Amino acid sequence: MRIAVYSTKPYDRKALEAANERFGHELTFLEARLQENTAALAEGHDAVCAFVNDQIGTEVVHKLADQGVELLTLRSAGFNHVDIDTAAERGITVVRVPAYSPYAVAEHTVGLMIGVNRRLHRAYNRVRDGNFALEGLLGFDLRSKRVGIIGTGKIGQITARILRGFGCSLRAYDPYPNDEVRDYGVRYVDLDTLFAECDVITLHCPLTPDTHHIIDEEALSKMRDGVMIVNTSRGPLVDTVAVIEGLKSGKIGNLALDVYEEEGDLFFEDLSDKVITDDVFSRLLTFPNVLITAHQAFFTQEALSNIGETTLGNASAYERGDRSGNELTPENIRPNRPVAVGGGDDHGEPGEPGEPAEHGEHGEHDHGHHEG
Repeated sequence: MRIAVYSTKPYDRKALEAANERFGHELTFLEARLQENTAALAEGHDAVCAFVNDQIGTEVVHKLADQGVELLTLRSAGFNHVDIDTAAERGITVVRVPAYSPYAVAEHTVGLMIGVNRRLHRAYNRVRDGNFALEGLLGFDLRSKRVGIIGTGKIGQITARILRGFGCSLRAYDPYPNDEVRDYGVRYVDLDTLFAECDVITLHCPLTPDTHHIIDEEALSKMRDGVMIVNTSRGPLVDTVAVIEGLKSGKIGNLALDVYEEEGDLFFEDLSDKVITDDVFSRLLTFPNVLITAHQAFFTQEALSNIGETTLGNASAYERGDRSGNELTPENIRPNRPVAVGGGDDHGEPGEPGEPAEHGEHGEHDHGHHEG
């Protein structure tokens, strides 16, 4: 198939070209994001390959359909940036990568916990400046700390397995408890109990209307003073303004983020020579007990390889007239049951209102994590 690949970075091209040696599609790599003023670049292509920060709303879908695009293959788990209903109406098949490497996101999650707790980001800069003082770097042992995991799909499950190795006391919240997670000594509790009991809270759930701002002012009021909050799943799970107030008051002792609710204008770009105009994000950067990575939880060699294979495999299945099993339709994104908190990731890579709730499946920094 002739596929226009939007939002291409060098690492995307390398991974997709390696995967394409097996599939043999005709790939056109575009650095531009997919949005209304760039949709015309897909002219002459059968398919479009998009990433999490591409904007595939109603008008873009119509423009793609008018140009003869038949397939939208997402190299991410998240799809809240896509108008699935209009795509179905216009006959465009939408497919995604539901799982790439849940280990990548889970390992990054624990790395963020350790990094912000032991102030590794500050220690690194101090040593480079010749400052070997330890004041301000005091952390705590993770052993025996109560860690709450919100969402026990694959990423949450692997995170639990890793934290068990640290000797943590584990709680979890998910409407659909996972027996394998229980085998790790995890105790399922309701959300209020998790908030009240845990020293560390980590998010591994999809973005739905129910989970939007699951960490807000009310939730923070139920937490222990000095709580650590980690989010490698979906930016809008966290009310950033409320979290800033929690940092100022001391309610939040540590905050580690790989996703941010307004990340679309920031992440995946080099803005080092530009003024960042997002005042809320800039305020976050002023706190010494905040560690932020730019939606990189998904970013491992294994994950990129899996993303490339699945993305192009989805295109080949469509070309053959087969179903890959990764299709997104208005019906399967709105199951007639509550959405499982653990049904999406993650990460980062980026996630989505109405994400299917196949339990135990990893979404991506959503790294939206890609993620995302």
